[in-house]
Amino acid sequence: MKRPSHTAPMRRPFLRPETIVQILTIFALLAIWEGVARATADRFVLAAPSDIAAYVADNAPLLWRALCTTFLAAAQGFFWGNLAGFALALAAVLMPRTERVLATLGLLVFCLPLVATGPILRVLYGPGNGPQVTLAALAVFYTTFLPALVGLRAAPRDWFDLVRSYGHGRLMVLGQVRLPASIPYLAAGLQIAAPAALLGAMVGEFTGAEPGLGVLTIRAMRALDLSATWSIAVIAAGVSVLAFHAVGAVGRWLDLSPPSVLLAPPVDRRPSIWQIGAPILALTIALALWQGLMDLFDLSPFFAKRPGDVWTYLFADPASAKHRAILASAFLQTMTSALPGYIAGLGLGAGLAALLTLAPRISAVSMPIAVALRSIPIVATAPLIVWALGRGTTGTVAVVAVMIFFPTLVACLHGLARTPRRILDMFASYNAGPMRRLFHAQLPAMLPAFFASARMAIPAAILAVTTAEWLATGRGLGALMATTASTSDYGMLWSAIALIGLAAIFAHEAVAVVERAVLKRTSAEQLAA
Repeated sequence: MKRPSHTAPMRRPFLRPETIVQILTIFALLAIWEGVARATADRFVLAAPSDIAAYVADNAPLLWRALCTTFLAAAQGFFWGNLAGFALALAAVLMPRTERVLATLGLLVFCLPLVATGPILRVLYGPGNGPQVTLAALAVFYTTFLPALVGLRAAPRDWFDLVRSYGHGRLMVLGQVRLPASIPYLAAGLQIAAPAALLGAMVGEFTGAEPGLGVLTIRAMRALDLSATWSIAVIAAGVSVLAFHAVGAVGRWLDLSPPSVLLAPPVDRRPSIWQIGAPILALTIALALWQGLMDLFDLSPFFAKRPGDVWTYLFADPASAKHRAILASAFLQTMTSALPGYIAGLGLGAGLAALLTLAPRISAVSMPIAVALRSIPIVATAPLIVWALGRGTTGTVAVVAVMIFFPTLVACLHGLARTPRRILDMFASYNAGPMRRLFHAQLPAMLPAFFASARMAIPAAILAVTTAEWLATGRGLGALMATTASTSDYGMLWSAIALIGLAAIFAHEAVAVVERAVLKRTSAEQLAA
């Protein structure tokens, strides 16, 4: 009698093919990196991986202590900044009329240049890690506020009507509908915030602190120690990559599935007087807070300039014409680099997100590179990029584009993944091709996330360009603020801060006009609240 045959169960491979591709890609990149570094050793731009490994091995105790110091400050800032960002988004949703004011105030705070706020915070806090924690919090809260605000609105309109039909109010709608819908977008914001928190803590250390990674970075750059500079950059990137993937793992654990169809009536209303006047009201509140906080804490007028002091410095002082000319020249130099870099970063991020949607296998190669590129703090990458591309406009534009590219990529990938499943099923039933599905279903679903990233990119571009000017090019507003802070010309320093804030508000409102014109036809639920 013939025995029945039993098929042995297939064993799952120890490593998935995607993981193998990623590992091979990393080794290939390390080999290329080593070869290019050896070939260009005379240019003093790139440190070889072998030199980096040797430096880390020789200075492991010092680097470990510095990492712990910086990471502790970054973690505290990450917590408080994200908490503030999410609370601000909740307030904007529960009180819709306050959204424009809150968003503008948040933008002004987020646009405060780290190169300028660092020394001021050091004077206010004195010794300790206060500036590091504060700058880390300032670096992350806006990147959480905008995605959370988009997510709190990203729910089907009939869900709101269903909850309200049972007599429940805004709090029940918030708990049962808005909060669950916001989780995927909040995860995207937290992923973007992880490297930003480390950057803020490192910049805070530049103002005088315990020997953290920021202090070691400044020492290495001043000593032209290429191996030390790249070693610190690699360590910071490694920590940021781990934090990025940890947040992503939490998001996947929450089983974030696409929503059902997001239906909302088209919004054809013209902007109300309140919407038009909200930025002016926010600016008025900001000026009042500026004056009030200075007076409340009785800060010395020598370094803590009030709005009236800035006005006098620019328009009533005997040398005000000279002051305005210097400020205008530096501002023009900064905008010449910031605007092209802003556009290039948005285009590259959104373009790569669309490409990865059409060809997902490319992500096994491209995503590790993108994460590593963004995770290296800009205080380390800016001088290296400028050294490689020159101290002219090209190098600064590249720094801005690199700073904006990755947050845009992450936000757009999350937006593409939120395409309603029913819409995709309908396209599949008609045997629609990938390109038709992308242009008619996925890109419209991506637009709220894209415009959120476009708004986040405004202060990111300001941060990138001023940091590059401060550490590498020696021109523009970044260099001007660094110079005036060191020479105690606080009138020029506060004037530059005020000008940056006004430029950020103008750019934000310009993006908001375009956003409203587009989303009222593609994602009306974002405007119906």
